[in-house]
Amino acid sequence: MSLKKQIDEKLNEALKAKDKNIYPTLRLVISAIKDVEIAGRSKGQKEIKDSDIISLLKKMIKQRNESCEVYEKAGRKELLQSEKKEIAIISTFLPKQLSEDETRKVCEDTIKSIGASSMKDMGKIMGVLKSKHADSLDFSKVSAILKGLLN
Repeated sequence: MSLKKQIDEKLNEALKAKDKNIYPTLRLVISAIKDVEIAGRSKGQKEIKDSDIISLLKKMIKQRNESCEVYEKAGRKELLQSEKKEIAIISTFLPKQLSEDETRKVCEDTIKSIGASSMKDMGKIMGVLKSKHADSLDFSKVSAILKGLLN
């Protein structure tokens, strides 16, 4: 089942259950997906791919994390909690992210496999990681780990 259909089904379940914590967020997600589909039609795309939806969801989570930082600095606890709930709901549709230790192991293995030795090789390493683990790695963590391993 496609990711879009999973989100649609979850939205329908939340609407039937009158779950006011979930369905507003899912409506935002569906709306964002439709915006991407409409933009894709002008380029000749007929249907949105799951990988496009995943990158959209990651973008939405990133936006909410940035909002969380602002709300935390401003002392707006109720808005902070609301954003964190939205992050949790959106995250349920993303593939499982690797833990810090698992990410470090993948980075070490990739460094060994391509024979990287300095920061100059960071682009090559990131390219390999993105091709193999695009959905399961948090690349902000990867960047920090790689910098530590290569220095």
